[in-house]
Amino acid sequence: MLNVHTIPAFNDNYLWLVHRSGDRNAYIVDPGCAKSVIDYLATTDLNLVGILITHHHNDHTGGIKQLQQHFNHKLEVYGPSNEPIEGLTQQLSPNAAIYIEIPRLGKTQVFAVPGHTLGHIAYCIDNKLFCGDTLFSGGCGRLFEGTPKQMLKSLNLLAALPDNTQVFCAHEYTLANLAFAQHVIPHNSKLNQYALKAAHLRSQNKPTIPSTIALEKAINPFLRCHLNETQVAISSKYNIQNIDDIQTFTLLREWKNQF
Repeated sequence: MLNVHTIPAFNDNYLWLVHRSGDRNAYIVDPGCAKSVIDYLATTDLNLVGILITHHHNDHTGGIKQLQQHFNHKLEVYGPSNEPIEGLTQQLSPNAAIYIEIPRLGKTQVFAVPGHTLGHIAYCIDNKLFCGDTLFSGGCGRLFEGTPKQMLKSLNLLAALPDNTQVFCAHEYTLANLAFAQHVIPHNSKLNQYALKAAHLRSQNKPTIPSTIALEKAINPFLRCHLNETQVAISSKYNIQNIDDIQTFTLLREWKNQF
């Protein structure tokens, strides 16, 4: 069984510390802040042996150097081969999806999910998806480098995972995403119910993450671009007819950028 510990960092980042039951050797996902990881580990009996990186942005990679120094340069650092990331020891270059064996963690599926950045990857271990800034609860990442077509393909790839897959994204953006989603698809009852639940969790300073693939397919407009519900909203907003999935996603992301 894979155990996942939540380590908050900065204003809204989540770093995920993962290890197998009965094994005190752990990996950290996207450590933008080394101090947050070191301080958390000091409260446990866990030992850090590696790092999993999804993409090159500093709030996901900024802690690599300090963590290596703290752990005597013994950490294995996995990440995308085609992004400017210093300190990788294991460079990954999946086409769509590959399986690798990570020591202590075991069989891991690695996805190429370009869009937010061109080399962005995601990891799935035991139905737990660590997707960086590609898929958020109720939303998706901004397109800093990729195209709408690339991002939609990446999101569809993740949406095809089993419904019970838990989604561990890297930011607590849920309430803002749901406010936008409710503006786009206001009559989605599952969305409205989830918005109340998420608001309650945040009022208690509890994370809304992890989500699940099943939930995101039900409430996330960026995973529903092929559905009439979302296409009608975009057609009405932009006064266009006969809209397809790509156009829907492109205009939906543009709308969210300005929301």
